[in-house]
Amino acid sequence: MDFVMKQALGGATKDMGKMLGGEEEKDPDAEKKEEERQEALRQQEDERKAKYAKMEAERESMRQGIRDKYGIKKKEEREAEAQAAMEQAAEGSLTRPKKAVPAGCGDEEEEDESIMDTVMKYLPGPLQDMFNKK
Repeated sequence: MDFVMKQALGGATKDMGKMLGGEEEKDPDAEKKEEERQEALRQQEDERKAKYAKMEAERESMRQGIRDKYGIKKKEEREAEAQAAMEQAAEGSLTRPKKAVPAGCGDEEEEDESIMDTVMKYLPGPLQDMFNKK
C-alpha cells in the first residue's frame, strides 16, 4: 500500500511523511543558517542606510551651493535670527515682547492730512480755494 500511496502522490516521497502526520526532518545546521541569513539581512539594511545617507549628503551639499549662490537662508537660520532679535529687544524688559506695529498705524496726523488731501482733489476749484485760505 505504501508504494500505491507514493505513486498516487506523484512520487512526493519526502513530504509524504509530513502529510501523513510524521515528524519533520530537522536540519542540524538550521540555526547556523538562520543566523547567517539574519546577519546578511542586517548587513544589507546597513548598506542601504549608508547609501541613502550618502545620497542625502550629496543633495544637501547641492542645496547649500544653491543657497550660497542666490543668498537664500535656511528656514531654521531665519527663525533663529528672528528669535535672537526678539530676545535682544526684550533683554531688559519684564513684560512679554511687543508685537511689531504695521506701517501706517499710529500715525494719525499723517492720515488726517492724507485724507484731507484726497478730499481736496475731488472738490471743484472754488471750494478748494475756500479751504486753502484758512
